[in-house]
Amino acid sequence: MKLPALKILDEKHKILHTKSKEVSFPVDEKTQALCYDMIKYLEMSQDEKIAEKYNLRAGMGLAFIQLGIPKRIFVIANENEDHTFEEHIIINPKIISQSEEMVYVGEGEGCLSVNREVEGIVPRHARINIEYYDFAGNKKTMRAREDLAVAFQHEIDHLNGILFVDLIDPKNPFKDMENMREL
Repeated sequence: MKLPALKILDEKHKILHTKSKEVSFPVDEKTQALCYDMIKYLEMSQDEKIAEKYNLRAGMGLAFIQLGIPKRIFVIANENEDHTFEEHIIINPKIISQSEEMVYVGEGEGCLSVNREVEGIVPRHARINIEYYDFAGNKKTMRAREDLAVAFQHEIDHLNGILFVDLIDPKNPFKDMENMREL
């Protein structure tokens, strides 16, 4: 299997702090193909042998803006316990409800655009419901919990020009940790 040639931008690129534009339907074939390439890249990055061969950091999600394309699209490839993948292509998402319970990733969030160690936690909702569209423009809804909810919030932030490092309090990187549950 050949690794898709994606150029993922580093956090220094200003475009990562711009708000992505709504996508119109139906989605063109080139954009659809890029979505599948992004999913393939993420799945390959989560395979230890392939990741070592190509010197990849494991990634679970990727937004178009990270490739320099300001469209409101992201993909998620979530590895299940049986090593199959739950794949999501999310277009024009909106969070329509969220839990009051807050969580954080214990070892810290990561990002394929942030190539450095980052100290601190990012408060996230434990559960969210989102509304989004498929390639044909059909409206869908979905409930995400735990790690998947964190990934969706992280990617939606990308679409709004926000990196996870922007959400860590520089004066107190572990602020309010005692009021949240660790994942």
